[in-house]
Amino acid sequence: MPSLSKTTPASDGLPECDAGVLERTAPLYEKVRDVVPEAEWPLHAPLVDAINRLKIERNAVILAHNYMTPEIFNCVGDITGDSLRLAQVAAEAEQDVIVQAGVHFMAETAKILSPDKTVLIPDLEAGCSLAASITGEDVRRIRAAYPSYPIVTYVNTSAEVKAESDICCTSSNAVQVVEAVARQWGTDTVIMIPDEYLAKNVASQTGVRILTWKGDCEVHEKFTRAEIEQLRIEHPDAMIITHPECPPEVLRAADFAGSTGAMSSFVAEHRPAKAILITECSMSDNVAVANPGTQFIRPCNLCPHMKRITLRNIYEALRDLRFEIDVPAGVAQRARVSLQAMLDLPGGCKPPAFDTSRPETRADYVSV
Repeated sequence: MPSLSKTTPASDGLPECDAGVLERTAPLYEKVRDVVPEAEWPLHAPLVDAINRLKIERNAVILAHNYMTPEIFNCVGDITGDSLRLAQVAAEAEQDVIVQAGVHFMAETAKILSPDKTVLIPDLEAGCSLAASITGEDVRRIRAAYPSYPIVTYVNTSAEVKAESDICCTSSNAVQVVEAVARQWGTDTVIMIPDEYLAKNVASQTGVRILTWKGDCEVHEKFTRAEIEQLRIEHPDAMIITHPECPPEVLRAADFAGSTGAMSSFVAEHRPAKAILITECSMSDNVAVANPGTQFIRPCNLCPHMKRITLRNIYEALRDLRFEIDVPAGVAQRARVSLQAMLDLPGGCKPPAFDTSRPETRADYVSV
């Protein structure tokens, strides 16, 4: 157990670390000791302890995305996973309060699906570059230009964008959603917004023609094929596992591609001796906690928006019931329709993989 002598005094009304805190949180530290330095734990422990007590007092649940830091994901998160998993849980939450340890669009999704709950985001500035790439007005212009084609919207978008769409998708179910909505509309063409790389990667997995929007995730767009090839040279025995928000040439240089949930499932199932996750930095730490037998090489990129969520502001959110997310009723009602259309599709037993051996298929951009 970490030593109390390594603590620093608490300030600003934050909980203090003492021997009782360290004893109560010792089992949690055992889970993360390989990814959280022992010297740091006395700084995290009082907040972890206080958050877990406040959850009971507030009848609250914390939804923690895979990109949260390991002390959040593993030590205070009640429900963890990718966007699809968190959306499903938000729709079924029994607690009075939902704290979204993630970014703003995720908190909006939770509020849309649980309108009677109090939904909190620990930092209002925790945004998303991809969500910021498109607006509701943009979608209305797309609709006017292409009225015969259904619009599939990635969940990494604002409530207003979801409200203007026909159905949502996540990287876990994007291929399934595209094919299902194409059948429903009797069309061979679907508009998939706003992530151009996810759309291009989905296009390679299906016979449906896809039109897309020029939006990107600032984390995943930075990875290059040259970087993957260099990693292959440096670590020839490693499995390279990537996310479909990366450029198509990155997927084709990898061994496996799928959503964050699919990436986690792949490592758990195949238990590679060495793995390289081509995604956000904290993902590797969290998968490493669940798979101690795998060595992780970490050529990751940091999401500055996800990293705005900390133990401190989660504690303050629960303590003060801040910052509450609200979505205008009309927007929420229409956005709920597109989210529910996704949730109503039959789910598989595990997130599917992208076939990285398939050649890239062209996905044209909408013209508006």
